Amino acid sequence: MLRSDPLIRALPLLRPRLPRLVLATLCGVLSLGSALALAGVSAWLITRAWQMPPILDLSVAVVAVRTFGISRGVLHYCERLASHDAALRASGTARSQIYRSLAAGPVDVVARLDGGELAGRVGADVDDLADVLVRAVLPVAVATILSVAAVVVIALISGAAALVLAVCLAVAGVLAPWLSARGASAQETAARELHAQRDVMAMLALEHAAELRVSGRLSGIIAESDRRQRDWGSALDGAARPAAVGAAVPTAAVGVSVLGAVVAALGIGATAAPTTLAILMLLPLSAFEAVTALPAAAIQLTRSRIAARRLLELTDPGAVAPTAVAHAAGAARPEDLTVRGDQLVAGFSADSAGPPVTVELPPGTRFVVQGPSGSGKTTLLMTLAGMLPPVRGTVELGGVPLASLDEDQLRSAVAFFAEDAHVFATTVRDNLLVARGDCTDAELRAALADTGLRDWLDTLPAALDTVLDGGASALSAGQRRRLLLARVLLCPAPVVLLDEPTEHLDISDADAILTALLRTENGLLGRDRTVVVATHHLPSDFADSYTGPHLTLPARSSRRVI
Repeated sequence: MLRSDPLIRALPLLRPRLPRLVLATLCGVLSLGSALALAGVSAWLITRAWQMPPILDLSVAVVAVRTFGISRGVLHYCERLASHDAALRASGTARSQIYRSLAAGPVDVVARLDGGELAGRVGADVDDLADVLVRAVLPVAVATILSVAAVVVIALISGAAALVLAVCLAVAGVLAPWLSARGASAQETAARELHAQRDVMAMLALEHAAELRVSGRLSGIIAESDRRQRDWGSALDGAARPAAVGAAVPTAAVGVSVLGAVVAALGIGATAAPTTLAILMLLPLSAFEAVTALPAAAIQLTRSRIAARRLLELTDPGAVAPTAVAHAAGAARPEDLTVRGDQLVAGFSADSAGPPVTVELPPGTRFVVQGPSGSGKTTLLMTLAGMLPPVRGTVELGGVPLASLDEDQLRSAVAFFAEDAHVFATTVRDNLLVARGDCTDAELRAALADTGLRDWLDTLPAALDTVLDGGASALSAGQRRRLLLARVLLCPAPVVLLDEPTEHLDISDADAILTALLRTENGLLGRDRTVVVATHHLPSDFADSYTGPHLTLPARSSRRVI
């Protein structure tokens, strides 16, 4: 049962530092222990002072009150330092492991997610997962230790009062958190989904503001993001209501325990000292200080469990090692680089997939996939590149299924260049070296010249060393497209799949570049390389002479081979 819990399965992602957690727990126990001792000593001091003893009889108690009062705040501060250090280190470790797993794991895990959804999981979900250490594990540990200590101290005075206190602590520390977590689970799940939807809308507005403004849709996207933000807030408010009920239960339990202590004090009043009776009645008030945080801890456990489940959808820590072994034992990259798709059905799901397609692309083939937006061109290319598994059918490279190839072997043979590929906020050189790290400056300049960026490069203050501040925002749409095309020319992969390589270029330049990409003689890419291009249109003068394979995708993903 525990092994199936998402939090347990996600624990290797955090790799929490046990010594820091132990230190935080110790400081927390000592801090609230000081509060417990402060209550007891204060009760004794007030009662003893009422008896008007010599002042020296009170000096030790006075110093103890000051000591416990100061140490409570200092130890609480130390506990916060240690616990937050452990949580921040754990979240950093989790993000590093997630990035490594995503880089080495199946590409379709990321390809299926929107950028905003992915950012939300690696951002907010990792924070929620790490918060389980500070806001759940630590409060539970401290409350357990303090509750046992308080019951033991009260039992030394009155067994009946200790029994009442133990029952009230159990109600406040177990029943109330359970009710809070159970009531908030559904609302927290809904809030998490709304949070992800808000992130999707926000990322869409940030990344495509210019296009959306031109089309008149930007204000609508922003309004939709605001609406989902408000819905998210409402869902969080709904999730907080059960927590409020749970927070009220400990208050009621405090009242019951104090009444029980009063009744017990009346029973032993004839034989016990007044100072002892004062301790008996005031100590339960401080005993509940740690327990009152448990309903909120239960809510945090619910949030962290939801976050862990979403993160495990990206990468299951228990499956990392087996996956690596399977890749190591997988088939080597075949010498034959023929790409074959047999009865291939491409799509993110069966509902959005089209009819089966059969293609065979020997080395040196120029293959055109044509169709309007939304017809499934990108999905087909991603499936041929091994970035999405086929809904049905098979994709092979030289007779070897793509799924059996190691990720590095596959990427060295087949390269997919997305229409919205990322431009990094670094130098022009580094933005090109992501395609091939051993390129010389001469090769980089030649690639930029072939894509029409020679003059642009000459105008830059530091040429290849110029930093593109803001990444893609430092370039026009046409410059960005040409920079991405330069990466294509530098890429050594023998099979290249290009998604809308001439988008945002004027018609004459687009036709010239598209023709050069598809030519086998004196083209931009060598004649022995397989080139697959997804495009809205072919140049009219080139379409008449083009005799290579051509796939037309009408709207609604209905496909036929021509």
